[in-house]
Amino acid sequence: MAVYARPEPRFRRAYVQPVRRRWLARRRGLVVHLGLALVVAGGLAWAFAWLRHADVLRVDTITVGGNERLSAGEVAGLMEPLRGENLLVADLEAGRASLLASGWIREAALRRVLPSAVHVTLEEREPVGLSRFGSSLYLIDVTGHVIDEFGPRFSDLDLPIIDGFSARGGEESSAVDERRAALAARLIAQVEADSGLAARISQVDVANPHDAVVLLDGDPVRVHLGAERFVARLRTYLEISPALRQVVPDIDYVDVRFDERVYVGPADAAAAARRIALQRRLTEAARTGLAANSGQRRQRGT
Repeated sequence: MAVYARPEPRFRRAYVQPVRRRWLARRRGLVVHLGLALVVAGGLAWAFAWLRHADVLRVDTITVGGNERLSAGEVAGLMEPLRGENLLVADLEAGRASLLASGWIREAALRRVLPSAVHVTLEEREPVGLSRFGSSLYLIDVTGHVIDEFGPRFSDLDLPIIDGFSARGGEESSAVDERRAALAARLIAQVEADSGLAARISQVDVANPHDAVVLLDGDPVRVHLGAERFVARLRTYLEISPALRQVVPDIDYVDVRFDERVYVGPADAAAAARRIALQRRLTEAARTGLAANSGQRRQRGT
């Protein structure tokens, strides 16, 4: 009797790559990539070292923009430590800090210019008055920041003398009271809009942070303006001044802070004459008095 059996299905055995051979191939690829990385890193290091010592990249030119009072030479002098430094690694922030140490410079921006230059863009402070600290006069800006000592090279500036900035210690102290500086800034900003009034102001006193007192050219009367509406109150004083002098020939002060009411303080003629003489002496000192000191400094320098 015949017996039939079902034939077994055909199958193909999977090819299994030896594990050792695959690991060796992976190791060879890793070595190749590592070698390439080392070559690239070495090339970059060599290129960077070459650039750091390349003479063509040493800072030899400093250009300046935005300067008005400071000369390009003065600015370049403040930047002298950057000369000879490699442009790519030069510390521009240190150069900026050196510039900001100058009283004239409010803001500074430095930019690298290939191959060997640094460009400086400045924003200078604008002097709005003269303030006494000790026995000297200094240029100040609207915030009360001391810019520079007043001297003959600033003779083209026609600025009022502003007293009362010192927070404590009297005229000898250089500490500035922020409230007084803010009062002076508001006064100057409002009056500057009227060139006729601005030219007439000779002296400002902000010792009281709530009351600005001004003296006008050739007028010994102290005008109390308060802390606002300076232009309107000054015009009020100028309008009523002739009538006031008919009633009170010698006036010490006029207080126009209260708008509808005006208060007048009489003064003796001698005090008024002394005030005018002092005012003239201060103005003269501000314009020419420091010339002798400047000459003495130059002689000592030589």
